[in-house]
Amino acid sequence: MRTAVKLMSSKIAAQSTDMLNSLATSVGNVNLKNPVMLASGTAGHGTELSSVTDLSGVGALVVKSLSAYEWEGNSAPRLHETPKGMINSIGLQGPGLSYWMEHILPQLIDKEITVVLSIWGRTIEDYAAAADLCSDLPTAVKAVELNISCPNVEDRGKMFSHTPASTYEVVEATSQIKAPRWAKLSPNVTNLVEIANAAKEAGADGVTLINTVMGMVIDIDKRKPLLGAGGGGLSGPAIRPVAIRSVFDVYSAMPDFPIVGVGGVASAKDVIEFLMAGASAVQIGSANFANPRVSSKIITDLARWCKGNDFESIDAIKGLAHKT
Repeated sequence: MRTAVKLMSSKIAAQSTDMLNSLATSVGNVNLKNPVMLASGTAGHGTELSSVTDLSGVGALVVKSLSAYEWEGNSAPRLHETPKGMINSIGLQGPGLSYWMEHILPQLIDKEITVVLSIWGRTIEDYAAAADLCSDLPTAVKAVELNISCPNVEDRGKMFSHTPASTYEVVEATSQIKAPRWAKLSPNVTNLVEIANAAKEAGADGVTLINTVMGMVIDIDKRKPLLGAGGGGLSGPAIRPVAIRSVFDVYSAMPDFPIVGVGGVASAKDVIEFLMAGASAVQIGSANFANPRVSSKIITDLARWCKGNDFESIDAIKGLAHKT
């Protein structure tokens, strides 16, 4: 009887492994064990979530954006719950790239966590300086995400990702990075395809779509904006349709340009929707705050859905919404 139970357990474990193996995907030439990543800013700079979930099980951890220098971020309050999401104005607080590489990255490597580094700056020179520090990264860092949804202090505070020209400049200024570069773009524009194309022409290896949607909450008792910095970035399920449309439009125009989808992912169904729109992988953002273990459930549910619907690979799902 015990032998039969052991055999059955081994068979179930093997089937489970086979299902998870079918989730392997690639974003350009970046190979991932599955298409589910944790979005920048939602899982910390390092192993903060390791006590509650296995970070080595996700496709990759995208660390909170880092600059060439330490940055304290915005004044409080920084976060506020909204219907179907949250609004934040953290202000990219971080210890700086040098500190991260010396003290935090080794911990991620020790835990065999696949890493995507995220960098930001306030000027083109800031991005170039950050890129210099990232010119020779360890193999555990599979890609560098260029967070260009940041105010350009040299251009009246306009976001870099709001024009093709400044997008091109940032990507070009980071060319010394040997790892693949993904430009993370803002949805707060009317010409997203044109901007994505500028990133591609400048040498980006892919795009991450999308960053948060600009928003604001008013404290009606204090009669002023609730967040310390005034406005903030809206995230969560409320913005998922915006993100899906963004991925769909860019994939339709540039089907060979790798896309990472992000915005309101909270279930396997959401992942599938992004894949069908044209994404090669996705990132979980705000859902991590509600449930730090959500990535594990999504990966398991995605594997079951693929098996139940006779999809043997993630690549077979990608772009299906364009083929009907």
